[in-house]
Amino acid sequence: MAFNNPAFRNEAFTSQGAVAAAQDISAQQLDEIYNRPSAEPQGEVMTVENTIQKTVFSFAVLLVGAVVGWFTAEAVPFLWIGAGLVGFVLALVNIFKKEPSPALILAYSAVQGVFVGGISAFYNAAFDGVVLQAVIATFVVVGVTLALFASGKIRASKRATKIFLIAMIGYALFSVVNLFIMLFGGAGGNPWGLRGDFTIAGIPLGLILGVLVVILAAYSLVLDFDFIQKGARNKAPAKYGWTGAFGIMVTVIWLYLELLRMFAIARN
Repeated sequence: MAFNNPAFRNEAFTSQGAVAAAQDISAQQLDEIYNRPSAEPQGEVMTVENTIQKTVFSFAVLLVGAVVGWFTAEAVPFLWIGAGLVGFVLALVNIFKKEPSPALILAYSAVQGVFVGGISAFYNAAFDGVVLQAVIATFVVVGVTLALFASGKIRASKRATKIFLIAMIGYALFSVVNLFIMLFGGAGGNPWGLRGDFTIAGIPLGLILGVLVVILAAYSLVLDFDFIQKGARNKAPAKYGWTGAFGIMVTVIWLYLELLRMFAIARN
């Protein structure tokens, strides 16, 4: 079936690896920006409004790529698989780059859009309607998290961030182990590996982990929102709005892919 494709086996690992690295680097960038001696801002400064504009534009580019990936998925499967690999490389380049590059961030949006569109088409072919479920769930999680953050009910903290990073590292290690198990047939041929083969109280491990990942992704969004809020408050250079946009994009893509797999496991 479509979900036996090797690309399904590594898409979550690459996404969460990018998210973990992005949050770690973002924290370092914040420290560097906010610990600089106070001075009058030179030129355009970062605001919530211009960061939102950059975020919306980035997602518009991603959507165009997704349309291409969706309609070419069956005829040219190597296009979206290759786009996923290129997207991962571009994610790492953007994460470790000292200065944000709008061109590289938009390039990431385009190729990652092709990957998301292609893998969504394959999931939908195997589990009709699962893409719509994942899209709706993604909007709900993002909307609720944003509402709670805007109301001040949830905030980023050093302790919670440490727990988040530890959990991300643990989940990434589990994904690597699970990938090797699937590659070498150690899960009885189950396409989800331990996620589908191992159960707790009759519930597949993949569903339990899915709930955990949604919580991690929600907190990752809190860190993204916190970065933007503090950047605007401290009048950081406007270019760091692209960093905020990139962080939100990486997190939302990761959340969507994890929800997509979680709903597919539930169907299976």
